[in-house]
Amino acid sequence: MLRESANETNRPLDVRAVADPAVDPLLPGGSALVSFVNAAVEGEADKIVAAGRRVRAALGAAALADAAGVIGNFEMMNRVAHGTGIPVGRGARLANADLIATLGLDRFDHIEAR
Repeated sequence: MLRESANETNRPLDVRAVADPAVDPLLPGGSALVSFVNAAVEGEADKIVAAGRRVRAALGAAALADAAGVIGNFEMMNRVAHGTGIPVGRGARLANADLIATLGLDRFDHIEAR
């Protein structure tokens, strides 16, 4: 969705930043957002707070709230999908083969684009 949003708004985006924090995502506050997402996924409260402060400083309090909501929603969707055993379909794997390869996700057997 991030990639499509960037395309629709004609914003540059280096999607590799999703998998590699050393890569600049090319979005305003993008590095702060990537750090916030990574901290939330890791679940260490002190890192989440520190990363949240960086997002607020870079983008404002409303953006921090939006980012937290998006993280929560994606976490919920992933847990539901995983818990119910929903597989990544062949069509989705093929349609996103370039993104899967760019992010190195093909290293996971269940996502392999065949």
